[in-house]
Amino acid sequence: MNDIRIIIAGILIFLIGFSESAIAGSAVYGNRLYNPGQLKPVDSRLTVKIGEKAPDFTLPSLSGKPVRLSSFLGEKNVMLTFIPAAWTPVCSDQWPGYNIAKGLFDQYDTSLIGISVDNLPTLFAWTREMGGLWFDVLSDFWPHGSVSSTYGVLRTDGVSERAIFLIDKKGILRFIHVGDINLRPDLGMIVNELKKLN
Repeated sequence: MNDIRIIIAGILIFLIGFSESAIAGSAVYGNRLYNPGQLKPVDSRLTVKIGEKAPDFTLPSLSGKPVRLSSFLGEKNVMLTFIPAAWTPVCSDQWPGYNIAKGLFDQYDTSLIGISVDNLPTLFAWTREMGGLWFDVLSDFWPHGSVSSTYGVLRTDGVSERAIFLIDKKGILRFIHVGDINLRPDLGMIVNELKKLN
């Protein structure tokens, strides 16, 4: 059974990694995405460290209910995925890829939380355009970027880095990845880190 899961995970990783623009360039979006061009890969300084307690926060979500990070304590691991901006090519490729990989997050007892500094109406329109997402999408719009700033991933231009934080069931940061904002994080890397949480 584990061998089958590994094969399926490998196929998913291949499919998701097939092309940076596989979804962004599809007929779903046409020419409705804003291309910011090549950006400075990283433009912030982390304020948290692996082994520390993840700073708690509460943010409004597309579901209409606020989501509090500490509500997952003792229940689920959590992966925070910060993205720079809705309606941009890499972001429009990254989050729908997690729809395909939902089974992997379930397998490792991990809730996924997407965070963007965009406001809720923008996030609502964008996620509907991509067909919806299974995970909570939160707005860090006001006070602008306060959670992104707390974690040290708010860039000087007011958007967040493309960052991943894995938090265990005790609320401890176990993995941090702040990657090149121009590239989607590798799903294989994420799956390897999820395995370490259990």
